[in-house]
Amino acid sequence: MCLRIIIADDHSIMREGLCYLLEKQPGMEVIAEAENGRRTVKLCRELKPDVVVIDIAMPDMNGIEATRQIVNESPNIKVIALSMHSNRKFVREMLSAGASGYLLKDSAFEELSKALDTVGNNQTYLSPEIADAVVKDYLGYIENDYSAASPVLTHREREVLQLIAEGKTTKQIASSLYISEKTVAAHRKQIMDKLSFNSIAELTKYAIREGLTSF
Repeated sequence: MCLRIIIADDHSIMREGLCYLLEKQPGMEVIAEAENGRRTVKLCRELKPDVVVIDIAMPDMNGIEATRQIVNESPNIKVIALSMHSNRKFVREMLSAGASGYLLKDSAFEELSKALDTVGNNQTYLSPEIADAVVKDYLGYIENDYSAASPVLTHREREVLQLIAEGKTTKQIASSLYISEKTVAAHRKQIMDKLSFNSIAELTKYAIREGLTSF
């Protein structure tokens, strides 16, 4: 059976390179490419791929939020994060969103091929560096109150926050998310209240720090 794959990365040269290499692999077919998370979610709804290889830092909707939506809507679709970030926070967020694999962008192509075969067989694949970070993270997770100390934003609030940080206007955000401008304003106020921030600059810095956007 041929593994049907979608490549999601905001750098065209990265997408083209991966497509070229994957098309040479027996039993693998790249059926689509996407330059941002929102486009990736849309393609998954339409094409129902077997696997999505996705970057974390993308405009409009980041890879973490896109993964969460994809897996929630289509649990049979497997997601592999291919990222430059080895930070435990990004790994934790991506796995919590439902990713079945996590590799670093400096990995050899053979490792990506192995990861695709692994998740295609309903198993989880983590590169050695990531696996070590995950073990250390979960060993320490029980001993701290990280979740209690961190303000919890809803999925919609995280979407709105990313778009705010990327400089979108209230009207543009409303149009992108198919909600009213009044609702966008309400989300913005709720976000600022939860985070105890008073300015868009503070929101932007927070979004970058949390990996919601790379802008």
